[in-house]
Amino acid sequence: MALSQRAQTLADAGRNNPFWNVMKDIWSPANPNGYVNVGIAENSMMHDELLKYINERHELPVKYLTYNDGGSGSSRLKAAISGFLNRHMKPVTPLEPGHVTATNGVSPAIEHVVWSFADAGEGILLGRPYYGAFIPDISLRLGGSVVPVSFGDLDPLSAEGVDKYEEALLEFQQRTGKKVRALMLAHPHNPLGRCYPREVLIKLMEFCQKYQVHFISDEIYALSTFENTVDEPPHVKFESALSIDTTGIIDPRLVHVLWGMSKDFGANGIRLGAIISQANPDVHTALTMPSLYTYVSAHTDYLASIILEDFAYTDWYLHENQKKLSESYAHTTKYLKDHGIEYGTGCNAAFFVWMNLGKKYRELHPEDECEDIGDRVMQRLLQKKVFLVSDSLAGSEKSGWFRMVFTQGQQHVDLALERILAAMDE
Repeated sequence: MALSQRAQTLADAGRNNPFWNVMKDIWSPANPNGYVNVGIAENSMMHDELLKYINERHELPVKYLTYNDGGSGSSRLKAAISGFLNRHMKPVTPLEPGHVTATNGVSPAIEHVVWSFADAGEGILLGRPYYGAFIPDISLRLGGSVVPVSFGDLDPLSAEGVDKYEEALLEFQQRTGKKVRALMLAHPHNPLGRCYPREVLIKLMEFCQKYQVHFISDEIYALSTFENTVDEPPHVKFESALSIDTTGIIDPRLVHVLWGMSKDFGANGIRLGAIISQANPDVHTALTMPSLYTYVSAHTDYLASIILEDFAYTDWYLHENQKKLSESYAHTTKYLKDHGIEYGTGCNAAFFVWMNLGKKYRELHPEDECEDIGDRVMQRLLQKKVFLVSDSLAGSEKSGWFRMVFTQGQQHVDLALERILAAMDE
């Protein structure tokens, strides 16, 4: 049966995407020959604790079998999100329920804000390397144009790098005749695992004000920070965009923050995201109808409210999770150092090590003069049944760099590292 052109394009592309084969054949003690997946950003280290908490409190009231308060989340949920983020994000202006639209995950939240600010073909600035799923979130159904920003030898999180956003904006607008409507930021950064310094956030906001571009800060890893005990400083502390007084910097109507429970609570399956726009009520009004397609389930609405309202529990949970993140990062990077694998230092947030497997492969196989080192390494990794995010998936300017997730438990991480090294050595 003939499909639409857009559906056929995706059907063809999906057949060649190794990710779906990996997801169907995941390693476990019962499936020892499956893929060790350290590509998908999941944190399982606190699963037992969160599951115990949820199962002790799972008594769903009857109102949650109805449409409740509508597609953008119940009044209770919005109040719970506001109270929780007021406690941890330190916003200059305290969050109120009316500042929040809830979604069934942050990917739908990204779609919603892009839909709100950009028409098809208009640009969204995205610094390299980037979270690969930003590309379909922005362009797949909405037709937004991703405008990748290259930095060369500059640190993508530096003040000097801000000028590269302006170069990319001007080039795109001159080449296409279309406007750039927003700048999308992963803060903390995915895949680099670092936080933007406050002065860089301010400079980016000033740039957005100059060109009347929306500043969107995806802060899904905001509370997944940790103490880096192994790398030399500096380790930049996380500060939310909400904590910056925008007076004299940017029109607050242009500032928006995204957050969700997938990462900070290791609960990708709960499917809860939040769009926070404090000074632009039209955003929430415009999303009233589209929110029907991203309705937060009753179970998620209720459970998330219970969890986020319990400050004693969430304070303990976040502290324990951050401790485990620190330990697992130290364990993983020690292995990389011991085996001579270069990685990006200075991480203190999120779940990733950004490592140079291409360089290691070249050292071990100087006779192999392949041009696309990233593709060669990826082929070898898949042959050894281990999956990482490659340079091409992350839009890396440098070939051979890969993103490894270190938050699946020590047995899983050790097995992944062993297979990675085997893929390099063979």
